[in-house]
Amino acid sequence: MKKFLYITDQDEYTDLSFIGALFEKYLSKYFDMNILYFSEFKSDFEKKDDKRFILPKKLKKNLLDELSNNGIDINSYSFIVVRNDIELLKHILKRKIRHKYKVGFRSVFPRRIIKLQEDEASNQKSFFDIIDDKIKTFSETALINECDIFIPSSSYMSEIYFQGVKTKTFVIPPAIDPEVLHDNIQHVEDYKRFFYAGTLDKFRSFETILEAFSQINNNQFRLMISTKDPQYAKEMLSNFENLKNCVEIYNAQNKEELLDLISKADIGLSILPDVALFNCATPVKILDYYSSAVPCIMTNNSNNKELFTDNKEAWFCNFDKDSIKNKLEEIINLSKEEVAQVGINGQNRLLEVRNYEKLAKNFALELNLL
Repeated sequence: MKKFLYITDQDEYTDLSFIGALFEKYLSKYFDMNILYFSEFKSDFEKKDDKRFILPKKLKKNLLDELSNNGIDINSYSFIVVRNDIELLKHILKRKIRHKYKVGFRSVFPRRIIKLQEDEASNQKSFFDIIDDKIKTFSETALINECDIFIPSSSYMSEIYFQGVKTKTFVIPPAIDPEVLHDNIQHVEDYKRFFYAGTLDKFRSFETILEAFSQINNNQFRLMISTKDPQYAKEMLSNFENLKNCVEIYNAQNKEELLDLISKADIGLSILPDVALFNCATPVKILDYYSSAVPCIMTNNSNNKELFTDNKEAWFCNFDKDSIKNKLEEIINLSKEEVAQVGINGQNRLLEVRNYEKLAKNFALELNLL
């Protein structure tokens, strides 16, 4: 069995279901997998188990030598894939000829571009930032073209942010694990429970969604919010007095707690502003919702339309107060059975086309053709 090293940009305690499901579980059927994480606190290399390694972050610069010094045979790897980190990719590419492995670059989300667009939204972007971005994009594209395979999280991301990439591309989007599905717990109350998981900031304009909820002229809904910054959520809600008794704020500490909360909801929320950054890939929260067969209201964009059918497997909505209000009222008036059926339809659709087990099989076939 060929050996495969996946170099993450994550620390050892990151709760990242994508890495666990795709690389640890399903790709292990086709390759002898090793996954490298980093630690801010450890001073020495550690073999966590037969698959996972931990390297102190301060030793990243000479990563392959550090692994060799700890008994890892770099020549044994047929494939080395780097996640997001361009500086690490440079290091791996420099040693490619010596060790004869194939190199892949995995781009999950273009972080530098995210920062640039966030600065633009807050009027902090300068002319020099734009020039710097163009230079870095040119340099990154050249490095990716030295790879044997490029692995973006969506075709849209590749087309918009990596137009100059000519190397072989294999898209691996967020997906669901067919072995980790959760029951949708139907509550007895008549009202509909809506759920939002994720970041609350000016860039995502969550106030627009709150404005829409605040204009609904009935109390047949509850809004559950799980965020890493509950205080910010409370401050935002202070501007909507009439929502005070309709909103519950949570701070899920890990994926298990989050999925437990989601399973008690009726409808998930993933409505985001219509900007390229948010349209380039399926938000992970959508996959989390459908893992519990919780149907989702989502942004009306081409990426989501490729995946779901409106009013059958999901609900699409434009990002403005009136559109969101109208869509919420439409769903509130549906029966619980109608809402639940949309969730079941959406989950079945994802099991067909966004399934980690199937993605791993197809990815393995593609790698073995390199």
